[in-house]
Amino acid sequence: MATWKTLLLQDSASPLMEQLSFFHDHTLMILVIITVLVSQLMISLFFNKFIHRYLLESQLIEIIWTILPALTLIFIALPSLRLIYILDEINNPMITVKSIGHQWYWSYEYSDFKNIEFDSYMIPINSMKSFNFRLLDVDNRMILPYESQIRLIVTATDVIHSWTIPSLGVKIDATPGRLNQVSFSLNRTGLFYGQCSEICGANHSFMPIVIESISPKYFIKWISKMIEY
Repeated sequence: MATWKTLLLQDSASPLMEQLSFFHDHTLMILVIITVLVSQLMISLFFNKFIHRYLLESQLIEIIWTILPALTLIFIALPSLRLIYILDEINNPMITVKSIGHQWYWSYEYSDFKNIEFDSYMIPINSMKSFNFRLLDVDNRMILPYESQIRLIVTATDVIHSWTIPSLGVKIDATPGRLNQVSFSLNRTGLFYGQCSEICGANHSFMPIVIESISPKYFIKWISKMIEY
């Protein structure tokens, strides 16, 4: 069972990932129907004995096998285009966080508050606790409130990185000299793990991302403590 789970998408923690999962299932169902239909036709052609020596053309068949694939592509393209616009939409963000990619760690700045910025390094193996995940946990997590619209601004200082959290359906390039932005919201509390998804150098696999989703009340307390420090 564990092997099968590695082939599936992660459990969604945001409305964006829910929509991506729905689109995945929608497209997969269409592909399964096409595969079954074509397989059945090929098997029937191999084993039936019906022949027509003087069959040179069939306009009706050619019309059908031209129109059906076109309709199938439309059924896939329309939800895909809708999803692209949803992923790019920025809806009145309540909090803006700037993420900066370095070789090889991330730093975060909470732009709505003064002097709240910190670096986030992977926890070395010799410093890990029993509850830490190897190559995934960091010393300073990105703290965000759930059920709040978050705007993330991403850039880099050296080479191209990619800020990615699979369970949120977020993957955005961090490009030097350029600001990219993405909007998302978390629909539950928890810890959500990701990694840089761009091959950015020798330690590419050692710059993980961890989001800790907490209630807005505790987020305000955390912000107050950070401002005091």
